[in-house]
Amino acid sequence: MAQPDSKKVFFENLTGAGKAIAVLTSGGDAQGMNAAVRAVVRMGIYVGAKVYFIREGYQGMVDGGEDNIKEATWESVSSMLQVGGTVIGSARCKEFRSHEGRLRAAHHLVEKGITNLCVIGGDGSLTGANLFREEWSGLLAELVEQGLISQDSSQKHSALHIVGMVGSIDNDFCGTDMTIGTDSALHRIIEVVDAIMTTAQSHQRTFVLEVMGRHCGYLALVSALACGADWVLIPEMPPEDGWEDKMCQKLSANRAGMKRLNIIIVAEGAIGRNNKPITTDYVKDLVVKCLGFDTRVTILGHVQRGGTPSAFDRILASRMGVEAVMALLETTANTPACVVSLCGNQSVRLPLMECVQMTQEVQKAMDEKKFEEAVKLRGRSFENNLRTYKLLAHRKPESELPVSNFNVAILNVGAPAAGMNAAVRSAVRVGISEGHKMFAVSDGFEGLYKGQIKEIKWADVGGWTGQGGSLLGTKRTLPAKHVDKIAEQMRLHNINALLVIGGFEAYLSLLELQEARGTHEEFCVPMIMVPATVSNNVPGSDLSVGADTALNAITSTCDRIKQSASGTKRRVFIIETMGGYCGYLASVGGLAAGADAAYIYEEPFDIRDLQSNVEHLTEKMKTSIQRGLVLRNENSNENYTTDFIYQLYSEEGRGVFDCRKNVLGHMQQGGAPSPFDRNFGTKISAKAMQWITKKLTETFRQDEGRVFANTEDSCCLLGMRRRNLVFQPVVQLKDDTDFVHRIPKEQWWLKLRPLMKILAKYRTSYDVSDSGQLEHVVRNRPKESDASVAM
Repeated sequence: MAQPDSKKVFFENLTGAGKAIAVLTSGGDAQGMNAAVRAVVRMGIYVGAKVYFIREGYQGMVDGGEDNIKEATWESVSSMLQVGGTVIGSARCKEFRSHEGRLRAAHHLVEKGITNLCVIGGDGSLTGANLFREEWSGLLAELVEQGLISQDSSQKHSALHIVGMVGSIDNDFCGTDMTIGTDSALHRIIEVVDAIMTTAQSHQRTFVLEVMGRHCGYLALVSALACGADWVLIPEMPPEDGWEDKMCQKLSANRAGMKRLNIIIVAEGAIGRNNKPITTDYVKDLVVKCLGFDTRVTILGHVQRGGTPSAFDRILASRMGVEAVMALLETTANTPACVVSLCGNQSVRLPLMECVQMTQEVQKAMDEKKFEEAVKLRGRSFENNLRTYKLLAHRKPESELPVSNFNVAILNVGAPAAGMNAAVRSAVRVGISEGHKMFAVSDGFEGLYKGQIKEIKWADVGGWTGQGGSLLGTKRTLPAKHVDKIAEQMRLHNINALLVIGGFEAYLSLLELQEARGTHEEFCVPMIMVPATVSNNVPGSDLSVGADTALNAITSTCDRIKQSASGTKRRVFIIETMGGYCGYLASVGGLAAGADAAYIYEEPFDIRDLQSNVEHLTEKMKTSIQRGLVLRNENSNENYTTDFIYQLYSEEGRGVFDCRKNVLGHMQQGGAPSPFDRNFGTKISAKAMQWITKKLTETFRQDEGRVFANTEDSCCLLGMRRRNLVFQPVVQLKDDTDFVHRIPKEQWWLKLRPLMKILAKYRTSYDVSDSGQLEHVVRNRPKESDASVAM
């Protein structure tokens, strides 16, 4: 349950009364920009400020006029959360680059009383905003001199405050984990790759795919990691001389290993060591000439920019929009222009020009052929992605592998979750690369005590990243009742370490096995758990593999359900989500889908709360809103069931709106894993496997010729905590766990619930003690962008 915190700071004393905030989108569009615009408008209005749209980016600011700079209302941003692109328009403006253009823009802002700008765009747009801010006092002086504004007006609007949000599908802005639009672009790429794989397999074809990224290879690299591509070409790390032969050898070896297709991903800005472009046609001609494979080229182009924003991008943009308004309210004349972003799941504010300078340094390093430095400047996440890809995609010859003589078993425990197979593939390949013999256990601990154990090889896990569910099979059986048989099987197969991938049952299993060490020495081996459950209810980790895929299923279904009422009379939908007693899916799904309320166990509610919600929705329906959305976690309350809430809303809303209900059920567990879950599963599992190797080395007793590990820190959970991936002994997590309701006692995402309420027009208290503080950009800041989420 959420505990009251005397250290909380609330934002009620931060007021926007008398302030005017303008929001614009500039440069290339990106999915999620509309969610950011919506959050800025609603949060600005909520705190009492006037909020303006500036249409067509800087062009609208330069041109001015009522159509280009228009006051926004609460209703003017309704139904835009799920829309891709930017509904207020974006344009590249040459005039704003001139002093005369900026002078006209300043005049138009002063006319409206605007001194606070929220700019959503790339580094060029944000650099322009900073220049505008630096010139502001000089521009006002010129306007006074020309008689266009009065001296009083100049003094009243003496300072211009700028806050930026990075909207770019390339994720090419240093200092931020993920830019708005990147995750959605990855969704588009992976959808295409998954579709291409089926036709490529049918005809035994090789496909060369070009993805966006003129100066940054993030999309190419992460999509290659997410689909298990055979080869990837990116601008930051051009291939070594002679790469053509190595690539063809690898493609040929994969075909010889019974693989029926090859995927090569090329960033549009891919270059060789000589800085000359590597094109998709060049790669295709090379494969045809050297190998004679039937090869096709697919250029994804602007497909990557389009479509509905993912759940991740909606949540990221909503959080950043609110944070941007907070930053503008707190700014002073001496505060530098800043960018709001996330590091891990924490809000951060970074000096805008520090980020821009480091972004420019990356390009400078690439121009000077300092490619290792360019990769480092991109950040630890980019480096980690590249290292992980090389580890999993390129198998070393047997002669180069270390010989460890250790046997490591992998099993899935609990309910299936999308991304489990990507985690298994990663663990198997990293384990083999480190010289271990890897064993797959079918059907969890039930399969382990029945002896369903077999060795699993490198090629056995090919193509697993995009598969949903659990290919190993998974059961909820706990080991306590079968410890004798499990110990016997571990002795029989000489298992030296265990990697358990699963949810709350996996956590309970490790606690039971640690307890059993006192009576069975077979369990005195390194054991580690990777959290994988749609419920995201595992203590010790802010995120679990599978939760992002479930969120996307909820969000896309809610979009369709709301659209089904388009053009009909006013309607409210009651949607039931999974999660057991954990309200993560209902709360965060509600934020992503634009829900009016989300009922969860962690935040108790009674009939008065229900009545208040009905009245609130009734009032909104009478004015303008045509559709309402209410989410309910399946175990939020034993008496206020989904049926009860449906009947209550139907009765109390009679004459104003009608009601429909929908139980989403197991569709939240199914489907192909999202790009995030594929990469999170891949990276966290690789890290877990490296921990196992380290522990095996540390605990191997040379004199006895065996592994013996019985300390607390040899039985761990690897979880995402705030900004980092952290190894935590499971015993130490017991005090943090509500075992009755199978949830952690403290859950970070509860702080997001007020955001959903504010954006749904409720008056509420918002805890800003975790709000972003201005930090400085540090080279190689510890950031794990695919293990850290803005959720």
